Amino acid sequence: MQSQPDDLDERDVLRILAEWDVRATALAYAPVGFGDHHWVATAEDGRRWFVTVADLALKGGPDVRGALRGLRAAMDTAASLREDADLDFVLAPLRTTEGETLRPLGARHALAVFPFMDGKAGDVDRPRTPGQRAAVLDLLAGLHRQAPPAAAPVLDVDLPLRALLNRALDGTLTWTNGPFADPARSLIADRAPLLRRRLEEFDHLARDVRNSGAPPVLTHGEPHPGNLLEQDGRYLLIDWDTVGVALPERDLWSVVQTPEDLDLYTTSTGRTPDPAALTLYRLRWDLDEVSLYIDWFRAPHHHSPDTRTAWDGLHESVDNLTIPTTQECSGI
Repeated sequence: MQSQPDDLDERDVLRILAEWDVRATALAYAPVGFGDHHWVATAEDGRRWFVTVADLALKGGPDVRGALRGLRAAMDTAASLREDADLDFVLAPLRTTEGETLRPLGARHALAVFPFMDGKAGDVDRPRTPGQRAAVLDLLAGLHRQAPPAAAPVLDVDLPLRALLNRALDGTLTWTNGPFADPARSLIADRAPLLRRRLEEFDHLARDVRNSGAPPVLTHGEPHPGNLLEQDGRYLLIDWDTVGVALPERDLWSVVQTPEDLDLYTTSTGRTPDPAALTLYRLRWDLDEVSLYIDWFRAPHHHSPDTRTAWDGLHESVDNLTIPTTQECSGI
């Protein structure tokens, strides 16, 4: 996030770092990424750590407690992949002196600590080259072959905020005051017929995919360029808060662009991706994004670089849903 949270005191962040035996003397806010807040903590001897604070109210869960349980399971899964499965491309959280990967911070936040890694972050707006896609598919194939740790969440294709999205579409959702509340409500009302058709398509695809009986695998959830760190000619996968057991197409839809990409994955895993599942997860991504942004803008908020980014993201996701997804997928 570009802006620091108003309801957090950096002294509290420094204080809780002691639970990781991190004795930081300086804390610098890092305006990177979107969704979480980040700092670089530095000790007197120059050692550095990357500190992430999640706003649990924006995680799309049923409530803050549920979001905390889900995030802890995800962090425990990532740590297990690094520690027990020895997957060296997993940039996992460090554990506290008590063995925890996550600690609550205040009423609605949670904090995790990661090793500070020098490297080149990916650009979400720059298309991947065939070589870059092949490298990412190789990482994903290795992840998908891995037996899920006990902590790994088991995910269904359902939209977590489906009930909220339905209320927004039928006009019964309560919106509070905020600079983007009325524009967001108007946008959803204008596009409601289109969004309902996409929901019908989603339901049809989800029914078919569930009935296919395809076995699930361990997935990252968001292997887009922004969650890749290039270091010494290799990639590290970061941001594991969406990890979970699901169909492999949950990861593949955002990476594969050509039949050759699909062939690479099939050769590596022995599994041929399902076009219907690719379409399902492509569609689910934008429907889920729309739901999350509605949840954000229907609550109290103010104008900031982050809410402006969220507004642009809502527009982008709604516009993406105007693309005929079945035709889009048939080109692969």
